Amino acid sequence: MRKASSLVFVLCSLTLLAQEKPLDMKMDFEAYDPPSSLVVGEHHLRRSKFPFIDIHNHQGNMNSSDFKDLISKMDSLNMAVMINLSGRGFRSSGDHLEKSIENIKNRYPNRFVLFTNVDFTDIDNPEWGARTVKQLEEDVKRGAKGLKIYKSLGMFNKDKKGKRISIDDPRIDPVWAKCGQLGIPVLIHAADPKQFWEPIDKDNERWLELKLHPGRRHDTDTVKWETIIAEQHSIFKKHPETKFINAHLGWYGSDLKKLGGLMDQFPNMYTEIGAVIAELGRQPRAAKAFMTKYQDRVLFGKDSWVPEEYETYFRVLETEDEYFPYHKRYHAFWRMYGIGLPDEILKKIYYKNAMKLIPGLDQKLFK
Repeated sequence: MRKASSLVFVLCSLTLLAQEKPLDMKMDFEAYDPPSSLVVGEHHLRRSKFPFIDIHNHQGNMNSSDFKDLISKMDSLNMAVMINLSGRGFRSSGDHLEKSIENIKNRYPNRFVLFTNVDFTDIDNPEWGARTVKQLEEDVKRGAKGLKIYKSLGMFNKDKKGKRISIDDPRIDPVWAKCGQLGIPVLIHAADPKQFWEPIDKDNERWLELKLHPGRRHDTDTVKWETIIAEQHSIFKKHPETKFINAHLGWYGSDLKKLGGLMDQFPNMYTEIGAVIAELGRQPRAAKAFMTKYQDRVLFGKDSWVPEEYETYFRVLETEDEYFPYHKRYHAFWRMYGIGLPDEILKKIYYKNAMKLIPGLDQKLFK
């Protein structure tokens, strides 16, 4: 009798299990992104608390645009001034810069700033240095307010012998020195996140990004991340009279102690938060301490022009919200927290620090 009852129980259990929906145990990591069940206060900021200068932006058509759509989107974000780092377009040649400056002057002269760029392809030519310095002087006379160095220097630019051009190549020294003499900053993007050079495996925090964008891999490159970064630091040290803006927190957003040490070592080094706000958002207490200590040398930057993504930056900097997602999961699969910076520090990061580096901006935009 006992055996019959046990058999009935087993059969009933199997019947119930058969009726249940089978578990999906083969779900890809990319697909697993459940909404949080945490119930906390949320502040979706579509507009910054104070007007801001975006020190790190890229626009390709400023030589012909009427700017109406762009200005409308900037106004909705409370962006007072946009710095277009691609002043000469994505090729450092032609009259793109000249036409862009003229177009801006005729339409919105107080809302846009252009940085110029340098072409390294003819660096073997003994006249390259003098010619490039002269171009820099002329660009500044026309209205360029700074120099942007792309990551191609140190990674992809080569001389005629096929040798990689290092960031601290002595042939470039006159350019760095001239920027200091002219009083213009150099915004320099060196290398990429360190994880792009590491093995693409389960221990790599940027695995998903590298899977989706394999062109960003550098794990087989002959030049190491540490080499490129050291070259960058070398020019900071060699040219103390030139102000350098180290883009993307210098790729030390996940090691703020190291970044702080560099800030102490190089008083002419500034930094900006473009494309690395997720690093600050996952360590709110350490980030707030860093931003407080170096409040006079951190600038606001975004990099890619996607207006709806600015909300993430405003939310991290201004609120004390908890456990909210980043806007690109392949950049950051973790949740973030608001830093809640006080107003005076916010103002410095949003516009005051940039105004110290870039003279001639319209003060009325920030009242």
